[in-house]
Amino acid sequence: METVDFTPGPLDRTAPVFVAGHRGMVGSAIHRRLIAEGFDQLLVRPRSELDLTDRPAVFEFFGTHRPQVVVLAAARVGGILANSTRPVDFISENLQIQVNVLDAALHTGVRRLLFLGSSCIYPKFASQPITEDALLTGALEPTNDAYAIAKIAGILQVQAVRRQYGLPWISAMPTNLYGPGDNFSPTSSHVLPALIRRYDEAQSAGDPVVTNWGSGKPLRELLHVDDLADACLHLLEHFDGPRQVNVGTGVDHTIADIADVVATAIGYTGETRWDTTKPDGTPRKLLDIGTLRDSGWEPSVSLIQGIVDTVSWYRSNQASLRT
Repeated sequence: METVDFTPGPLDRTAPVFVAGHRGMVGSAIHRRLIAEGFDQLLVRPRSELDLTDRPAVFEFFGTHRPQVVVLAAARVGGILANSTRPVDFISENLQIQVNVLDAALHTGVRRLLFLGSSCIYPKFASQPITEDALLTGALEPTNDAYAIAKIAGILQVQAVRRQYGLPWISAMPTNLYGPGDNFSPTSSHVLPALIRRYDEAQSAGDPVVTNWGSGKPLRELLHVDDLADACLHLLEHFDGPRQVNVGTGVDHTIADIADVVATAIGYTGETRWDTTKPDGTPRKLLDIGTLRDSGWEPSVSLIQGIVDTVSWYRSNQASLRT
C-alpha cells in the first residue's frame, strides 16, 4: 500500500476542480459555493458534452483536464415512486457514473475527492439518530434499496482507494435535501418539492382539499442544499478519515408538520388529507451529525426560512423547472 502524507487545510483556489453533476440541485449549489469562495478553475460539463456513463469519454476528460479536486455529485435521483418502479435505472446508472469517475480520478492521481451519497444507505430500522457505524448492519428500505446499494458501493470504493493507495478521499452522506434546482416532478420528486408543487397547484386552482401520500406520521430531517454545499467545502478543508460523514441538521419533523409549513408558505388555507393506502417509506431517518459538528460545522438555514425561499424560487422558475 502506498501512503500519502496529508493534513486537511484550505484548498488552492487556482487549482482545477471538477464538479460532476453541476446542473443538478446538489452540484449547482456546490458550484455556486465554490464560485463565491473564489475558485477560478472550475471544470463543469453538461451531460450533452460529457456523459458520465461513457467510460472512455470520462477517462479522456480526466486525462485532458487533470483536475486536482473532484466533487462527485452526479447521480440519478428520485422519490419513492421512481425508486420503487425503476430500480434497474437507479442501480445501473449510478454504478456506471461512480465507477467511471472514481476509476478515472484514481488513474490520473486526483489527490482530494469527495463522494456524495445519501442517508438511504442506512438500515430501515437503524437506531435513531443514525450514526455512521450503522452502515451495513441491517436491511434497507425496500422502496429505494437499488439506489442505496449503488451509493454503498461508492462509499466502499472510496474506502478501498484509501486502503490500497493512501489517497485522502472522503464521502459525505446528506440527509433529505431541498432548495433551488430541486426536481418538482409529480412522479419522481422527493417529499418536499412534491408537497410544494401539490399545494401551489391546489392554491392556484382553488381546490378545497389536498391529499398527500401515506399517514403523515413518518419523521424526516431536511437540509437546505446551500447548507450541504457549505458542509462539503468544510469537509474538504477540515476533515480526513475513512468513514463516511453524515451531513444534516440533527432535527427532524413529521411529514404532516412539514406539509403544514409548506401550506403556510404557499398561502393555502384548504384541508389536508392523507391517503394511508400509499406507502410511508422509512418511519424515521434522523442522522447523528456529531462527526461533522466535531469538525466545526453547523447548519445555518432554518426549515421555515428554507421552505419560504424554496417556494419563492419555485414560483420564479416555473418555466424552467425539472419536471
